[in-house]
Amino acid sequence: SRMISLNNGFPLKYPLMSFSTLVFQCESQEVGSSQTVTALVGEDVILPCLLEPAADVVSKSLEWGRLDLEPRFVHVWHEGQNLLVNQNSAYRGRTSLSTEKLKHGDLSLSLSALKHSDNGQYRCYFPSQGKTSTVELLVGSVSSPVIVEININSSIVVLQCESKGWYPKPELLWLDAEGKILSAGPTETVRGPDDLYTVSSRRHSNNITCRVQQSNINQTRETKIKVTGDCLTHEIIISRRGFK
Repeated sequence: SRMISLNNGFPLKYPLMSFSTLVFQCESQEVGSSQTVTALVGEDVILPCLLEPAADVVSKSLEWGRLDLEPRFVHVWHEGQNLLVNQNSAYRGRTSLSTEKLKHGDLSLSLSALKHSDNGQYRCYFPSQGKTSTVELLVGSVSSPVIVEININSSIVVLQCESKGWYPKPELLWLDAEGKILSAGPTETVRGPDDLYTVSSRRHSNNITCRVQQSNINQTRETKIKVTGDCLTHEIIISRRGFK
C-alpha cells in the first residue's frame, strides 16, 4: 500500500466524549489514500478507509463526515458502539460499520439506498492520531435511449434519439453498422429542475446505433435501430463498462 501524508482532522463535537486516553500510541498509524467511488442511484456502496498498519480499533473512536453539511456527521463510532445522536438526518438508517472489520483496522463505511444528494467528499477521521482520509462519492443515474420521432418517406429516414434522467452530463453518439462514429445534427442537452440531464440528436440513416455514455460512472446505454422499408426494429443494449 502507498503511504501518504494526511491532514489533521477536526475534533468531534460531543460534550460527553473525551479522546484524552487515545492520544498516546506506540505506533504511528495512517489512513489509506484518497480515492473515488462511483455507483448508481438506489445502489449500496462501501466507502473504504483502512489503517496502516492494521490495528484493532473497536474500542477507539472514529468519525465519518461531510464538511459541507451541517451537522457534518455521517456516522460516528465511540468506544465499541455507534454514537448517532448528532447524525445528519439525510443518512439516518442508511449507514453502518462492521465490528469484525474494525478489529482488523478496516474503518470502511457501508452506505445504502444511494441518492443524488449523497454526491460529495467524505472524510474518514481517526482522532487518536488526528489522521484523515477522503473518499469522493459520485452517484449517477442513467436511462436507455429511445427513438422519439421517426419520419420515413421513399428516400430518407430521420431518427431522433433521446435519453432522459442522466447524471452526470452524458454524451450521445451515432454509430453505423460497423460501429464507426457518425456525424449528426448537434446534440441538445437539457438540465431539468431535478439537475438530471436529457440528451437528444437527429440522424438520417436506416441502420444505426444510438449510444449514450458517461465515462465518469462507467455507464453506457445503446439502442440499435434498423429500418427496412416501412418496417422498423430496434434492440436495447445495456452495458456497464470501464473507459480508458
